[in-house]
Amino acid sequence: MHCPHCGRAIKPRNPLLTVDIIIETADGIVLVERKNPPLGWALPGGFVDYGETLEQAARREALEETGLMVRLTGQFHTYSDPTRDPRHHTVSTVFLATATGRPVAGDDAGQARSFRPNALPDLVFDHARILHDYFETRPAT
Repeated sequence: MHCPHCGRAIKPRNPLLTVDIIIETADGIVLVERKNPPLGWALPGGFVDYGETLEQAARREALEETGLMVRLTGQFHTYSDPTRDPRHHTVSTVFLATATGRPVAGDDAGQARSFRPNALPDLVFDHARILHDYFETRPAT
């Protein structure tokens, strides 16, 4: 892409599109411990590939990072704070999902585990806020 007036190359700066997945299992909420910076525990998720729907990206990322075949149950919310990811400006649509089985770390995850809502580890990105919002809106069981 070039400027029509001066001919200089223009590199567009757009937010990157991502998905995060809140996966509920019988043992709790599935989180992954990241192998790459920023290090720490996070919701499974990642970047949407070109030609992929958000739903396809959510199922793919869940499988790649946790080994779980998830059933998406809906979209929760979209988070777009430019500071939510220290590496880039990202916009993430968060999906709700269920799965059976035990998570197994894969892709860029060092560990994958289920946590009870009252025993969550410290989380990277804005994932603590996402889960806080989720627990605030989730029907009591």
